Amino acid sequence: MQFSLFAQRFQQETGTVQLMDDLGKARWAKPPVYMLGGGNPAHIPEVETTFKAALSAILENEQDFGQMIGEYDSPQGNTLFCRSLAAMLNAEFGWPVSADNIAITNGSQSSFGLLFNALAGYFDDGYFKKILLPITPEYVGYADVGLADQDIFEGRRPAIERIGERAFKYRVDFERLVINPHRHGAVCVSRPTNPTGNVISDEELDELRNRCRDAGVPLIIDSAYGLPFPGIVFTDAKPRWDEGIILCLSLSKLGLPGLRTGIVVASSDVTRLIRNANAINSLAPGRVGPTLATALLKRGDLMRLCKEAILPHYQSKVNHALSMVNWFMRDLPVRVHCAEGAIFLWLWFERLPITSGELYQRLVHKGVYILPGHHFFPGLNDDWRHRHECIRVNYAAADDIVETGLQLIADTVREAYSQR
Repeated sequence: MQFSLFAQRFQQETGTVQLMDDLGKARWAKPPVYMLGGGNPAHIPEVETTFKAALSAILENEQDFGQMIGEYDSPQGNTLFCRSLAAMLNAEFGWPVSADNIAITNGSQSSFGLLFNALAGYFDDGYFKKILLPITPEYVGYADVGLADQDIFEGRRPAIERIGERAFKYRVDFERLVINPHRHGAVCVSRPTNPTGNVISDEELDELRNRCRDAGVPLIIDSAYGLPFPGIVFTDAKPRWDEGIILCLSLSKLGLPGLRTGIVVASSDVTRLIRNANAINSLAPGRVGPTLATALLKRGDLMRLCKEAILPHYQSKVNHALSMVNWFMRDLPVRVHCAEGAIFLWLWFERLPITSGELYQRLVHKGVYILPGHHFFPGLNDDWRHRHECIRVNYAAADDIVETGLQLIADTVREAYSQR
């Protein structure tokens, strides 16, 4: 069968395809399997009990249940949810938002696909503009969404701060960062960053916002793991929003990835664009996620769960994972990025004699799934060795899975160093 030039971009094996394909394969693979590669959040009993209670109340109400499964929503998203969320954001943070500033998509990936292609590509003034990623590594899912006939991302190497014997941190290299409105349609950062767990500081974020304001381009903040919810942030950080910021949120890392609900908080011209795109591409976004989230907001459970259940759970998990890395890899030349948020460890094996891609293949043969680092540098087209020395590990799985997986990673890396 012949496909169009447009379709050829879907025939390639990419980091996003590998990520999601691994999740499917691992589910049906012969045990033992140690899934440390996907983005699945943890199953937290208190959180899931609250979801069940809220969903049961909806199921028992014939009108609510009937509307949830039997009626289309507005293309901009469930009106009651948008109003409820706007009220919460106003009350909690003083943000001057209304329902007009909120739009719903079928998951964050859908949000990014629309936003990036709306803000990058060819413009009427003749310029081809890109999305500037001021610090890479960045989220693997960004790389493949561009519809233009050339790369729509421009990545930047970070400044690397070595901390002690075993840690390091990426920082925005402001000395080399220039935002050019003729070259850049938007600037995008994830906070916390998937894959590294990096949380750029309030000061760094303010500097980015000021530079974007001066250049007249929007700042996209991907907060799928961050603030205000699900709040998987282990450092002092404040949420930011104004009409020059496009804030992307999600219900996935609350523990609801199966409901595919993305949330965009932005100026009304952006949310109208999403409304129109939803109507054209899918008629309307799904209704189950927003209906359940509205119930959580009404009960006061959304932010409570973030503070009392989700954050403490992941804080305990990351501490345990770090202790396992320090034990199993105590003799290896590894540095771990400061784990400031999200659900991943980013391991840097300095002077690794094989690529992270080859390490990935060796680990799959042992039933261990991670993600190799080279996928996480969209828009950075130089052959920086560092990108081939890093891997992403999800620590959200059960402790025994994480422990055995990390031990197998250590053994495999140790073998690689011994063979050079």
